[in-house]
Order: sequence, then C-alpha cells, then structure tokens
Amino acid sequence: MELTSPRPPARCRALAVQLFGWGCLFGTILLLAAAVDPAYVDSNSSKFIFLLGVIGVWRYGNAITHYVRALIFLHITFPRFRRRTDALGDDALPSEFYMVVTSFRIPVHTTHDVYRSVFEECVGIPRPITIIASIVERGDERLIEDIFRSVAAGHDHLTLKFVRARGTGKRDGLAHAFRALSRCMPAADAVVGVVDGDTRMEPGCIVKAVSCFARLPNVGGLTTNEFCEVEGSSVMRQWHSMRFAQRHINMCSMALSHRVLTMTGRLSFFRSAVLTHPDFIKDVEADFLEHWRLGRFQFLTGDDKSSWFSLMCQGWDTFYVPDSLTLTIEHPPSDSFFEASRQLMYRWYGNSLRQNFRATRALGLRRLGLFTSYVLYDQRLSMWTCLLGLTVSVTGGLLYSIQFLLVYLLWVAISRTIVALLFVFSGHPVEPIYPLMLYYNQIVGSAMKIYSMFHLDQQSWTRQKTTLNKSTVSFDARLNKVSSKAMLLSSFSIFAGAVALLLDISIQAT
Repeated sequence: MELTSPRPPARCRALAVQLFGWGCLFGTILLLAAAVDPAYVDSNSSKFIFLLGVIGVWRYGNAITHYVRALIFLHITFPRFRRRTDALGDDALPSEFYMVVTSFRIPVHTTHDVYRSVFEECVGIPRPITIIASIVERGDERLIEDIFRSVAAGHDHLTLKFVRARGTGKRDGLAHAFRALSRCMPAADAVVGVVDGDTRMEPGCIVKAVSCFARLPNVGGLTTNEFCEVEGSSVMRQWHSMRFAQRHINMCSMALSHRVLTMTGRLSFFRSAVLTHPDFIKDVEADFLEHWRLGRFQFLTGDDKSSWFSLMCQGWDTFYVPDSLTLTIEHPPSDSFFEASRQLMYRWYGNSLRQNFRATRALGLRRLGLFTSYVLYDQRLSMWTCLLGLTVSVTGGLLYSIQFLLVYLLWVAISRTIVALLFVFSGHPVEPIYPLMLYYNQIVGSAMKIYSMFHLDQQSWTRQKTTLNKSTVSFDARLNKVSSKAMLLSSFSIFAGAVALLLDISIQAT
C-alpha cells in the first residue's frame, strides 16, 4: 500500500505563496539596483534631480499628507471620539431607525446573505426599525419575506415594507424608497441607513455608525468602512482588496476635516430630515451637469456623489466611521481582469470627475474648505503627472540611454513597495502583488481618467447595462463626440510637447 503525506493546511500554503511573492518582489528590486549605473542615482547629479523632480516631490508629498492625516484620524482623533460616544450608551441612539435596501439583478445567494445580515443586525437594536426593500422582481419579494419571518419572528419592533421600482436604474429605486420613507413621517431625530443589495453588514455596524450623530450635530450623513469578498479570479480579489485599503486611507484623511467626498452607496447613514427633503430626493433621482461644451445631461450613475453634493449644498458636513464594518460582495463585470478593471475604473473616475467640476464651481472655497478644494483641483492634475514619469523614462530610454528606464523602474518598485507596506497600519491586509497593482492603477487609471474627462456625458452601469439615450439629439451627440475626440487629441499633443521639452532640458543639463 502506497503511503502519501497529507496535504499541508491551507493557511500554510497561503503563507508559502506569500513568502514566495515577497521574495520575487525584493529579488526584482535587487536586480534592478544592480543594473542601474550609480551615476544616475547620485544626489548631486542633474540626472537624479530630473528623475525625481519637483513634480515627483509634489505627488509624493500629497500621498504622505493623506497618509499622515489618516493615521492622526484613525489612531488619535477617532478613538477619542469613540470613547466619548460610547460613554453615552443607548442615549446616543435616535428614537427610531429606518433601513433602505436596494436590490436589482443581484444573485439569489447574495440577496439572501445581505438581507439576513440586515435583519440580524436590526433584531438586537432596542428601537423601532422599519426596513424598506426597494426591489424589481417578485421573486426577490418572496425570498426577502421568508428571510424576515425566519430571523425577525417575535420581534415586534421590526417592520418590513416593499417598494416596487421599474427597473430603470438604481436612482429610480432609491427615489421611490425615499418617498415611501417620507410617507412614514419619521421622527425629527430619526436616522436612515441606505444599503446596497450586495453589501453584508458586520456585527455592530449600525449602532457604531448611528451613535456618531449624537456627537456630530453638523454632520448630515456618514459612511462606513468596507472590506470585500470578490466572486472572481485571485488577481481580481487582490485588486479589490488593495483598492479598499486605499479607500480607507483617503476616507480617514478627509474625515479629519469632516469633508468625506462621497456617501458610499454600499452603506451610508443620513439624518431623516436630510433624506426626506424634496431637493435631496430630486438630486438623487434626476441629477444633472451643465457642461460648457457637452450641454446639460443627466447623471446615470454616481448616486453616492449626488447625495454628497446635496448634503454640502444644504450646509451639512460629512463623516467616516472606520470601526463600522461591512463586507461588499463584488461581482466583476467580466471574467477578464483587464476588461473588468477598465469598466469599473471608467465608471468610478467618471463619477468623480463629474462631481469634481460641479463641486468646485457651485460650492467654492468657503464651503469646501482649503484642503478639500486643493484635493479636488489636484484630482484634475494628477491624471497627467502620473503619466509623466513613464513617458519621460521610456522616451529617454529609447532615444538616449536605457538607464533612464532602469532608474525609473527601480524607483517605481521601491516606492510602490513602501506604499503597499504602509497599508499594514490602516488595518487592511497587504499582498506582495500590491506594488504592481498600485502601478497598474496609476497608469491605466490615469488613462481612464483622461478619457473620462473629455467624455463626461458617456456613462453606463456595469451591472444594469443601461446607458443614456441620445437618439433624439443625434446631431448634438455627433458634434459632442467629434469635439471630445479633438480635445483629447489636442491635450495629448500638448502633453507630448511638455515631455519633449523637459527631456531636452534634462539632457542638455547633463
């Protein structure tokens, strides 16, 4: 009889893969360091000054600023705030809660897990709670009713209501649910949670988030910390995990100023007076942008940006609760990592830029504050500066010396590895592939941002597959398309000229 050794535990295999990955990463850094001519990394050399440059200092200065602000909020400001809030006990809770959950084209097993987590969270809260489910299919209604009966039986403080949306998009579903909520006449101090149909609540997330309103009278809405469970390839799982780590740091940084830039659609909480306001509902349902070249067009996606803008216009602050945890169940729009990540980045960055141009114009420095205004304007410039290093190094490597490219690759490997390792202090896991993914996000993400900036009117959902209908304005649509392509080409021509000028100056100085 042949004996076989038992398979090592999954945790040991995962650790071995991790160690192998980190070994490959640091080995690559050592190989690049050995291949670089020392003259190109001499701090007294004009080549060194060129490769780092003022732009590099500016970009990394921004990243360091966000990271330091995030650590201050996460380890000093918020823990102090949490202790004072917890001291209030149940007095920090409002007199009643409402939870709005939207579901459209979500897999059955995800819908089951999400609604079960919502009901289980609400059962233990000693306040009247109404759950409003905004759905499209009748099958979802029967499934949700069964879950509610199995979890909430005997808990009279819970009420379940259904709102049937038309299936024309998430914005319509939210607006119908908000109007149904208004008819419930919520109490003045009531708080409403808005949950996406693919977000599972972790224990205690509602109480931890809602109790913050008691000590933040100027905050009208707050959002929560997300982790993810991706139903896709290993690369896609790690890419999403890294993005959530980046999100966490940026959210903490902006929360220090009470100016979080988005009310995340996965799970956010609002004061009922804010959410039931007619202007807020209108902004979520039929938001639009007036563009000098593209004219007026509706926002198809980005309801989280619309809710943020409406809050800011009404004079409310926004906040982030890092210890209120949710688990997002991600369903990539494609089996291909490149295609799925491209579609997602196009949607995310398009939403951010549409909000960016409107916010800086409509709200201004006084309402946004100095730091938030700087962050918004920097978003428009960073898409170009992120491409500058690669463009200059590749051009210099092809025309002058391969050392330009080798030094750049060495700098990328070292800097992205340091950034990835710093994620440890944010409480998110770190994988050896993160440095490569950070650079992928920088280059591909910048390209998607630039394309989106000149095509703000082009939008689509990755799950719902709905797009804006332009059939009634075919001439304007064609004109917009031509002008968008012309401006995109002109911008790249100016960028190429700037790269050539910088490279020529650098070479002449050496």
